[in-house]
Amino acid sequence: MQSLPTAANINARFPRLLESLPIIVGLLVLFVPTLYSLLTGIWSSDEQAHGPIVLSIAVWLMYRKWDEMLVASEGKAGSTWGWIPLVFGLLLYILGRSQEILLFEVGSSLWLLAGVLLLLRGPAALKAYWFPLFFMLFMIPLPGPMVDALTLPMKTAVSFVAEHVLYWVGYPIARTGVMLQIGQYSLLVADACAGLHTLFTLEALGLLYLNIVRHDSTFRNIMLALLIVPISFTANVIRVMVLTLITYHFGDAAGQGFLHGFAGMVLFASALMLIIGVDSLLRFGAPDAGKNDGRAVTGETA
Repeated sequence: MQSLPTAANINARFPRLLESLPIIVGLLVLFVPTLYSLLTGIWSSDEQAHGPIVLSIAVWLMYRKWDEMLVASEGKAGSTWGWIPLVFGLLLYILGRSQEILLFEVGSSLWLLAGVLLLLRGPAALKAYWFPLFFMLFMIPLPGPMVDALTLPMKTAVSFVAEHVLYWVGYPIARTGVMLQIGQYSLLVADACAGLHTLFTLEALGLLYLNIVRHDSTFRNIMLALLIVPISFTANVIRVMVLTLITYHFGDAAGQGFLHGFAGMVLFASALMLIIGVDSLLRFGAPDAGKNDGRAVTGETA
């Protein structure tokens, strides 16, 4: 029969957790209402549906790196420099919450977490947690005017490429702006299909892949990071073409119904496959040190 965990056991597994309990409670008091507002508001829309996914992955990354953070900061004192991001984050939260500016309200969480890490565990802890904090940037809602300004040219470019590819393979398709006409059907390329938020989501997916695989080759990492942008664009084109073909072959009801959601899965699946494919190609030009393309370095030849 297992005994219940005691305060000593918990503190041994999570050092300074009990001492920092007031800070944890304070953060929960601040951000539980924010999280509820996001889940019942902007995160329930198609354009911002990636928000809770990004947050969940960021929490998982923090849990995954917990032991690494503890080892890196073991025996090191906290830094008083943590008061700077902590106070700045609090001011940013107050301004964002009072004026209903989600960019400030949600973005303040990164500053507050960075400040708490510096105060409690020092710079080594912040360094260990840099990627989860950076990854959280992708969940911050962007200002509407900036999104609108960048989304229109992106949708136009995606529509242009989708039209020319489908026309080249023989489909009766034409385009006016972001409106595609195929057969008797007219389709408007929406923000959720090819907008800035979709690009952000795919960028997050690519960076997460990079962080998990952790190649030794700097060139390979840099090239893959740079190629995530055209990969994301290509995945958007594939999604629009899939929706267009579904509508053309199965009717408007199919295009706007269940298969529309299925096209979203196609988007992420195609993006992931493209990332893995490009990464595999880069392996031949820049193999990881010590891996020798998957074979142990023993001096033998294939």
